[in-house]
Amino acid sequence: MNPANTPPIASDDEIGFMHVDGTDFSSFTRPQQIRHLEVEGYVVLPQIIPPDFVARIKQELAGADMGHTSYSVNQTRAVQQPQWTSRAACELIGFPPMIEFLTDLMGPEIVFTRGFFQRTLPGSPGIAMHTDGQPHGSNLFGYEGSCPRLLRVLYYLDELTLSRAPFRLIPRSHLSFHAEASPYVRYKSHPEEITLVVPAGSAVVIPSLLFHGSHPNRDSRPRELLQLGYRPAWAGPIQPVEEWDPQLVAAAPDLAKPFLKSLNTTGFVFEQQHKPPGMRTEASGINPSRWGDRSAVRLEANP
Repeated sequence: MNPANTPPIASDDEIGFMHVDGTDFSSFTRPQQIRHLEVEGYVVLPQIIPPDFVARIKQELAGADMGHTSYSVNQTRAVQQPQWTSRAACELIGFPPMIEFLTDLMGPEIVFTRGFFQRTLPGSPGIAMHTDGQPHGSNLFGYEGSCPRLLRVLYYLDELTLSRAPFRLIPRSHLSFHAEASPYVRYKSHPEEITLVVPAGSAVVIPSLLFHGSHPNRDSRPRELLQLGYRPAWAGPIQPVEEWDPQLVAAAPDLAKPFLKSLNTTGFVFEQQHKPPGMRTEASGINPSRWGDRSAVRLEANP
């Protein structure tokens, strides 16, 4: 049921079920966090942003110029990327607790790719299941979405409840080779999708090719989301993208500047050698044991 004074949700937007994830993410070790993200396609970092920082971000974005989507005037989005409107949002680009996680996950050379602020008003329908990346580009994400490794960090500035536009996703969908995993397809729902309800200040981290969306906002209050995109420096777009305004970068907080690299930073080299000089003999980032489970690796000495 919708609370009083909340616009009704159209029947075409009804899903009719929720499978709520009860995982205790607060107990996860770093290897467990990395494994859950790489295998399941998501991880939650509960209440990673302190309440006073959340309040500052919300205050600075309260007057942001908002537009709305093609499907609902109640699904609103900031016209300008939020890091250029709110200094607190810009500081969040280099937020140390998140950067520590991203460095363990991706290595030290990290590029920030985009910011996004969404205010989901009461009565907003849910967001269809979609991906945030397309390998050949698209009108929705341009060529930023073509980056071969691309993460979204979703910071929920308000508590997610069952009625307040909770997040939904299809676990492991980013791993599928099936045609139905095409990132150019959208789904209204999926029978094995799950729903996340998290406290305010929590971060949900997903790869761009995970199918995800949201439920309607049946609450009488809006739900605000700040989303930041990151990638490893080598994983550049397949076509050049527009660079950051140098003046905006120059005025950004020092905490953010290391990640405001050229958006066209890439490790692309077309001419490859079979045995280049200086090949390494170790790389912990691809260790089978990076998840902390040595029992999964069977090693036998040479006879």
